[in-house]
Formats: sequence, C-alpha cells, structure tokens
Amino acid sequence: MTKNAFISVISKEEKKGSVEFQVFCFTNKIRRLSSHLELHKKDYSSQRGLRKILGKRQRLLAYFQKKNRVHYKELISQLNIREIKKR
Repeated sequence: MTKNAFISVISKEEKKGSVEFQVFCFTNKIRRLSSHLELHKKDYSSQRGLRKILGKRQRLLAYFQKKNRVHYKELISQLNIREIKKR
C-alpha cells in the first residue's frame, strides 16, 4: 500500500502524526530493510537499525492496543502484521 493510499484510508482527523501513520511508515521501512538484508547478510549496521525500528513499532502498537482495541485490530489486518503476544 502506498503512502497516499493509506492517508486516504485513515480518517480526516488522523493525519501524518497519528499512531496509525507512524506504524505504517515503520512497517514500510522494516519491509525495505528486510529485503536489503536478504541480499547483504553481513550489513550489521542495517541489522541494528532494523532492530531499533522493530522496537519502536512494537512500543507504538502496544500503546495503540491499550488506547483503541478496535482500530488496532483493523490496522493489524490492513498492514498484514501478526499480532504481538504478551510474555
């Protein structure tokens, strides 16, 4: 899904600073870095960056899950992210 298509999907009040949009951007970065790391397995700085972005997205999703459970499930299904299980 492209950025403009996703912006049109989310409501008018929720713009680029919203949790949904931030999770969308992190997901795109994660997918891009994952495909990069499939080719360049020893790029350790990119691996570190990927881990940092994964942590940021995980914290945002945990916050969003507490804030609004219904929109959280919709966002997970739209972006094809598996649900985070608590330990």
